[in-house]
Amino acid sequence: MVQFPVNTHRFDPYKNMKFRVKWDGRYVAGVSKVSALKRSTEIVSHREGGDASTSRHSPSVWKFEPITLERGVTHDLEFEDWANKVYTVEGGMVQTLKGFRKDILIELLNEQGVIAKTYKVFRCWVSEYQALPELDANGHAVAFEHIVIQNEGWVRDLDVAEPAET
Repeated sequence: MVQFPVNTHRFDPYKNMKFRVKWDGRYVAGVSKVSALKRSTEIVSHREGGDASTSRHSPSVWKFEPITLERGVTHDLEFEDWANKVYTVEGGMVQTLKGFRKDILIELLNEQGVIAKTYKVFRCWVSEYQALPELDANGHAVAFEHIVIQNEGWVRDLDVAEPAET
């Protein structure tokens, strides 16, 4: 079976190093890491009355794992602004929940930088925001910020077809 119908010469799968994240119609600057898109189905175990020795298993509720986005600390406010839509408190009250949920796109690019696959992630909201990592005067690493987003599911955008490679 051919794994790449358009690029039949291609043998290697796509690399995980070229991708983009988009929300509110804009690409988010500097995202360097996106955790895996994972879903699972909870299992319901039951037994039939006439079969005392064997359990049966049926699918139940779907569960979508939170997604972590990471990037180097800059002056771009996208992560912080989104996180503050759930957290901003003045006078002991959350000011607004308007816009705290977003649909996002995660685009996987081929080596030429062309979109190979896109995933739509639905009704996301920030459940965790890390503005700064642990700081170390003896270190020499990049400072990263990250957000953890909860979601209510994702699907692959089937309108995005395999791009022809030159």
